[in-house]
Amino acid sequence: MSGNNTAPARGPGGGRGPGSTNLAPVSKAQNFGPSAKRLLGTLRTDLPQVILVLVLGVLSVGLSVTGPKLLGEGTNIVFAGFVSLQVPANATKAEVIAGLEAAGQQEQADMLSAMDFTPGAGIDFSSLAWILAFVLAVYVFAALFGWLQARILNGIVQRAMHRLRLQVEEKVHRLPLSYFDRVQRGELLSRVTNDVDNIGQTMQQTLSQVVVSLLTVVGVMVMMFIISPLLAVIALVTIPVTILITVLVARRSQKLFVAQWKSTGILNARVEETYSGHAIVKTFGHQREAEEAFRAENEELYKASFGAQFISGIIMPSMMFVGNLSYVAIAVVGGLQVAGGLISIGDVQAFIQYSRQFTQPLSQLGSMANLLQSGVASAERVFELLDEPEQEPDAAEPETAAADAGRLTFEDVAFRYVADKPLIDSLSLEATPGSTVAIVGPTGAGKTTLVNLIMRFYDVDSGRILLDGVDTQAMTRDDLRARTGMVLQDTWLFSGTIRENIAYGRPGATEEELIAAATAAYVNRFVHALPDGYDTMLDDDATNLSVGERQLVTIARAFLADPRILILDEATSSVDTRTELLIQRAMSRLRADRTAFVIAHRLSTIRDADLILVMESGAIVEQGTHDELLQARGAYWRLYNAQFEAAMEEDPPTGALDIVAGAVGTPDDVTDQGGEDVPTRM
Repeated sequence: MSGNNTAPARGPGGGRGPGSTNLAPVSKAQNFGPSAKRLLGTLRTDLPQVILVLVLGVLSVGLSVTGPKLLGEGTNIVFAGFVSLQVPANATKAEVIAGLEAAGQQEQADMLSAMDFTPGAGIDFSSLAWILAFVLAVYVFAALFGWLQARILNGIVQRAMHRLRLQVEEKVHRLPLSYFDRVQRGELLSRVTNDVDNIGQTMQQTLSQVVVSLLTVVGVMVMMFIISPLLAVIALVTIPVTILITVLVARRSQKLFVAQWKSTGILNARVEETYSGHAIVKTFGHQREAEEAFRAENEELYKASFGAQFISGIIMPSMMFVGNLSYVAIAVVGGLQVAGGLISIGDVQAFIQYSRQFTQPLSQLGSMANLLQSGVASAERVFELLDEPEQEPDAAEPETAAADAGRLTFEDVAFRYVADKPLIDSLSLEATPGSTVAIVGPTGAGKTTLVNLIMRFYDVDSGRILLDGVDTQAMTRDDLRARTGMVLQDTWLFSGTIRENIAYGRPGATEEELIAAATAAYVNRFVHALPDGYDTMLDDDATNLSVGERQLVTIARAFLADPRILILDEATSSVDTRTELLIQRAMSRLRADRTAFVIAHRLSTIRDADLILVMESGAIVEQGTHDELLQARGAYWRLYNAQFEAAMEEDPPTGALDIVAGAVGTPDDVTDQGGEDVPTRM
């Protein structure tokens, strides 16, 4: 077994190993058009329903735009009936008009000539009633079609967001560990939660309005040209103006919305980091620094959000102003046309309604620009996550090792996080079933990196890692990791009962197996003192258990998994010395026919290991048993001597060990205070 390297163990971006982070969130140039097109592409799966939405929208808008024209006809009936009562009842329409012309009242004559009335007849209430009933039916069906359209579109959007969340969830599981090394957890959570929610809200609020608004603009435009081409041209003059306003404002607000969501991610990362380490912040008196950092980043978010909302908010008032100018022009020109007999007063009334209907959707489209900019900015951040390079896929035809495989062999393994920074070179070793390999060394020596290579959190750059002769890179990751149990120094428990957290190691385990694993990990020593025993609910951070108790639960979870390879990364660092020795006794029985890798800083805990590897700067500088390495008086001896310097005067190895053993008893002398037998196998 050999290995040599001279570079320090550093993770990507200069961080130490896989736990490092980069405070700057991932960002790239934003492009509204392609991102909006890709966002709409998420609806492609529901294309038949999208077509149905368009059809319903056409029907709803088509009926809606006929309403003002019909009401205009009703106005003509009322006005004609009123006029008919103002002229002699025994005269004809032609005689009335001729009389006005003879009297020099040409304008009145022209206006009456465009009207259909019978002198003295009054208002035709029967016709008026039929028109009003028809208008009511039109608006009822328009509303019904609009409701169906909105309901179907809501389902389309929600299904699209459901698929997008699934894509994000699956993507997160396919990302390599290096991605999580360089992206803060708060930034990632912001993309997965805030940005996805913002996309859903944006699509929900804008798609229906966009469809209806565009169809309304087209329908109203057709009706306006039917009524009066001149007035329609006046109304169309507003379109270039509104488009120009929208483009100018949107171009500026887009950058601000991108900055807003980027600042949101940074602030979320700061909050998550600060609250997760709240005790550390308080202990070291960094409240002021944390508050100042939060205040500065919150100020950046405020400026970006205020600027984005303010700039985009200009669109609606500007377009309303343009619409009002159009309304005044239409009213004046329309009045002149009525006076000249070129158009009926009902048509002018209908056209004014159409002008409102025409400018309103344009104003809505403008007001939705801020929502669209915000939603597309979030979509770009989510798409950026979805486009991240994934870990190398498993072999198309994977190999598998025997069910009881446990011999792990490193053959000339080389690995580095950064291409130009060597970390591990020419590492060779072999661990056989039933043996315990302890890995020691100073912080940053590469101990955890070695374990990550075993688990295939990272793949080796060259060389091979074999499991009973089978290259682990030829196996699926699931197959390899199913054979491996891992207990880390940093405990991870989810919100649920203690029973559920232990059963996570092997969901199909029986109650007897679960209790046996809990007994082996000495969870039984404290769980019965809890109000609900194994059914005690843990909160998100399991703060209702001590740090040591949380670690015992994670160890029980690993015991229940019954793995062929056991990896313990400072797994007993948070328990008291006596409990640690009790756990070591249980582990020694559990490891009887398993391959175990133990990363330890307290050298007294690995004195019985079959092989101790001493790592420095990614290389194995020494290997051997505890006694052999102490006698060699090399790197291991120096580490050991540094830990027990006060106790070692004339005979460091023996003296230090006697002091520790005398204080707490040796593993062979320790028995469980509860009188429980520790099972050899689960």
